[in-house]
Amino acid sequence: DPLPPPLPKKQLQRAESLPEQGLSQHCRGDPTRWAGSILYSTPPPHPQHEEGVPSSIPPWDRPSWGPKKPLTKSQSLGEPVAWSSRQKVPSPSQAELTFGTADGELGQLLQSLESPAGVYGVVLGCQAAALARLSARIQEKLVGSEERQQLLEAEMAGKNWAALSILDREPCCESGDAWYFRVGFTFEQTQLAFAAKVPKLSCTSLGVQSSLKAHCSIQCLIGRFTDHLPWELVLPGSPGEQSWSASGEEPARLATRPVLQVLISPEVPYQTLAGFVKGSHNLHRTSPGHYERLACLLLLQVCMGLEHLRVQKVWQGDLCPKNLLLVRCPCPPQNQQGKEASLSLPRLLISHFFKVKDKKRPCSTSQEQDWTEGLAASPSPVADELNVGMLIYQILHVNISLENALGFRSNRLPEIPSLSIYSTGLKRLAMLLLHRDPCKRVSIEQAKSILQVLLWGPRQELFARSKKTLTLLQSWVEVKRTLLLLKFAENSAGAGASLGLEEWLCCQYFKDVTEHTLYQVTQALYA
Repeated sequence: DPLPPPLPKKQLQRAESLPEQGLSQHCRGDPTRWAGSILYSTPPPHPQHEEGVPSSIPPWDRPSWGPKKPLTKSQSLGEPVAWSSRQKVPSPSQAELTFGTADGELGQLLQSLESPAGVYGVVLGCQAAALARLSARIQEKLVGSEERQQLLEAEMAGKNWAALSILDREPCCESGDAWYFRVGFTFEQTQLAFAAKVPKLSCTSLGVQSSLKAHCSIQCLIGRFTDHLPWELVLPGSPGEQSWSASGEEPARLATRPVLQVLISPEVPYQTLAGFVKGSHNLHRTSPGHYERLACLLLLQVCMGLEHLRVQKVWQGDLCPKNLLLVRCPCPPQNQQGKEASLSLPRLLISHFFKVKDKKRPCSTSQEQDWTEGLAASPSPVADELNVGMLIYQILHVNISLENALGFRSNRLPEIPSLSIYSTGLKRLAMLLLHRDPCKRVSIEQAKSILQVLLWGPRQELFARSKKTLTLLQSWVEVKRTLLLLKFAENSAGAGASLGLEEWLCCQYFKDVTEHTLYQVTQALYA
């Protein structure tokens, strides 16, 4: 065989000397699409995109590829590619641009842009950066800063009941695995209200919970100790409690009170999800649209918490309404002030965990064991998808038990009545989560995306006159993100306006969503 020809060095040099020509010609064809592709790291335009999702994109995938520029002589493989070969002076990044950016710096950036498409891309990048900053600020208001949490942990180290003041003798909340008491603690000359968690059984997940990264849907711990239970506290159902509390004096047999493990949390629960569902029958009947929107928001918090746990190889121990805590938000939005407490959105907290190396959680009944063992093919060792599917029915006041779940193999799940615009979507999601075939069952991450679409769109009427394409969905995301920021700006002019939990959840959605995800979600939801 003849030897291969030598490398064309001169051709490579000519390609390096004109790195912008090909891209500038490409931009003139459709500058808007090019700018959007750069921002969201989507593939370059392809005729097949107009007809539907490209066959090369697997379901629920988020591609990270994008158009690439040839390297110039001054660049190596590890260096970022500049927007223009003429740009020599570093200009501020999109995340650093603000209204107060000096015109000199802004001029450097504008000089490097060769067309309106470049300006369009910068504007979109600034919007995405602003949404991320806004989301971070709301989250800090909801859960506190990491620095403050570290200070509280240091202050609580070595403390016990003697450093706490008991605010209520009876539990403010009782979950399936613990009692919660309101206690006071003085920090920086301020009286703070904490929750003292008294587990009903020995807490084996303490080490797991202490190692978790902070998240809005995960219970936070700032202290722990082991001590005699104070005589002032009343444990419901314990013998002698009523006589102790009625006497008002410390009994002589204080030493007989049990020594229990106590965990301190800055979040004080007022109710479990089970209590909320039990007391909301009238609200569901009189305001079905509002209640079922609350249901979507609560389920979304569950999915976000489970997704956060899975990244750290941790699973929820027993996902059921009695083990999910509700906490009132510190500052309810202005449109919720003055309304009934049942109408405001609470934070939902997951509070019991175990490591994935534990092959399976204990089963409370033999039927549950049969059910769990029959799901060996499921990707989740604790069948979170099935539990969330059952949560949908329980929150919507539709009776479903383990026996019903065992009978879903006949595809005859209980009927969910159509009471609002959310009913059909929740019914569809429950069916996808409880699918008999684990390979066709949607994951927790996919369930989260479906709930986000149910809450904030795109709704099915978007595709009534226009065929669903990636271009249409990308345009929808860009317009909605812009309108969301304008809405926040307009609301901030109102007296006492405050962004709360629902606004943070909405920011999380539009901060991360892509047109590829929306294509797959709407395919599953509106099939």
